[in-house]
Amino acid sequence: MQQSPDQIRRAYRQMRLIREFEERLHIENPKGEIAGFTHLYSGQEAIAVGVCETLGDNDYIISTHRGHGHCLAKGCDPRDMMHEIYGRADGLCKGRGGSMHIADLTKGMLGANGIVGAGQPIAVGAAVACKARKDGSISVSFTGDGASNQGTVFEAMNMAVVLKLPKLFVFEDNGYSEHTGSSYGIGGDLKTRIEGFGIPVWEADGFDYFSVYEATEKAGAHARAGKGPSAILATATRYFGHFEGDPQNYRAKDEVQNFRDTVDALKQIREKVTGAGIFTNEELDAIDAEVLALIDDCVESARSGPTPDADVLMSDVYIDY
Repeated sequence: MQQSPDQIRRAYRQMRLIREFEERLHIENPKGEIAGFTHLYSGQEAIAVGVCETLGDNDYIISTHRGHGHCLAKGCDPRDMMHEIYGRADGLCKGRGGSMHIADLTKGMLGANGIVGAGQPIAVGAAVACKARKDGSISVSFTGDGASNQGTVFEAMNMAVVLKLPKLFVFEDNGYSEHTGSSYGIGGDLKTRIEGFGIPVWEADGFDYFSVYEATEKAGAHARAGKGPSAILATATRYFGHFEGDPQNYRAKDEVQNFRDTVDALKQIREKVTGAGIFTNEELDAIDAEVLALIDDCVESARSGPTPDADVLMSDVYIDY
């Protein structure tokens, strides 16, 4: 563990924040107060945090339809995010984006995206800007195993190589593209496919924060050094369905519980840092309690938040000449 206690404390808190944010939405969503589809990130926290903890304020990320974890890991305010998910006027996007289109340009978070694979070309555009500025910044895109089959993803990888861009592709293989297993839906080996474009790949255990962090440091250094794009391939699983309400009939009995019991990201980081004597269980329990109180406050605040006026809902949608 080549990280300071402060870094590890922050990483643990970020992972706990994502977990409790998503677990609470799983409880609140069926109550009918949240409009639109919601796709939860629980189970994959080590990937978002492991990547984003290596990034700076000038670096960009772009997300997927399963974007809450990426937003929080990049530093987006959880209260403003909760207000956005509830469609409130004081949400991050004034209540217009909802769960699948949260963005915060002040944090370098260029947006979640409801179209599978659509974030990749946008991230390539951001990488062009990073290269032009010559400030050592990089652009990072998160992509699921299912989106890896999209033509836009192939085009983005090819262009990043051709233009030798400071671009990091993060592929999160959570086992399923909607309801289709990745072993069935992906022809060949995903790592080999990425390498076929001339992009070096660092593999990581998506349940292990330290594994993802170390892989991202190496891949990020490659991109920042002007050597062109790099990629992370991290394997984990999602604990909930593709969307809230998905019955998950395609999953084996006790599959999710087995992951929770044996390889859970929060359990792993707890065991490692307490075992190394960096923190005690009591210290981590205090972080857990603080995060739970914060989530309670975010939900209560969002429930009573103001709804946007009609003129606000239509602003910034079309270009005015």
